[in-house]
Amino acid sequence: MSFLLDTDICSAHLKGDQRIFTRLVQHSGGLFISVLSLAELYSWALRRDATGRRLEALEQMISDLKVLHVDAEIARNGGELRAGLLDRGRPIATVDVVIAATALTHDLTVVTHNVKHFADVPGLRIQDWLN
Repeated sequence: MSFLLDTDICSAHLKGDQRIFTRLVQHSGGLFISVLSLAELYSWALRRDATGRRLEALEQMISDLKVLHVDAEIARNGGELRAGLLDRGRPIATVDVVIAATALTHDLTVVTHNVKHFADVPGLRIQDWLN
């Protein structure tokens, strides 16, 4: 099984959470990150008050992950997904829609501690490595 790591899971790892480190080692080679999550992590690592260690740790972590970019297929799948959720009265944030569409398009399981953000997405496999 392969996994798409949400921002909060990567953040927990970068802050030293041993549970995440163990899982990253266990699933090495089958770990992915959305370019959107990567952008969120870079904004954290590049803050004015951040130490250089943050950026080093982030770049070390992503060297072990495969970065997935948003393409037209993911955009279409995300649009269909969001339209369906809106029609059912279950809107979720656009970033989460794109992450979910990325996982569905690539047949990945989303790893997140924010399970509620993704709970209404039909067919999406979710794991919480912090629970």
